[in-house]
Amino acid sequence: MSRVGKMPIDIPQGVDVAIKDDQISVKGAGGALSLAPNALVKVVSKDGKLNFEPANESREANAMSGTMRQLVNNMVVGVTKGFEKKLNLVGVGYKAQAQGAKLNLQVGYSHPVNKDMPQGITVATPTPTEIVIKGADRQRVGQVAAEIRAVRPPEPYKGKGIKYSDEKIVIKETKKK
Repeated sequence: MSRVGKMPIDIPQGVDVAIKDDQISVKGAGGALSLAPNALVKVVSKDGKLNFEPANESREANAMSGTMRQLVNNMVVGVTKGFEKKLNLVGVGYKAQAQGAKLNLQVGYSHPVNKDMPQGITVATPTPTEIVIKGADRQRVGQVAAEIRAVRPPEPYKGKGIKYSDEKIVIKETKKK
């Protein structure tokens, strides 16, 4: 059986988990998230813990038990603590400004780039060259961060562009005559 799938999820105080045939919903201080369960995985709630067991002995059911466990764990962590991604802008004149649910980027184009944030995602700019994206849904936070990075990905010769704060840009050597 999957090692990840064997570990139970502890449900913290203030988090409500509802398991139905067509939906697993998690509600907490950070919001409410839901997920459609997989038929290959049985979800058992007992003594404030969630356990995930494969429905049969197939390899797919074993793999899906670990996947479902991690997805539900991300939902529990999301409604309690939340997730965040940090982006940095590298380049002369590159700056970002958060205006409510919009992000205004000036990254070397002749026009500013405006990005609307989806429901449940907040964006902040502590400094003009730093962007912080927060939300309860891990997948959506990562997707929004990837879309913002795609506006001007880091280029390999000077390292200019929008990069994740923990990303290392490998600078290429220029051509020699």
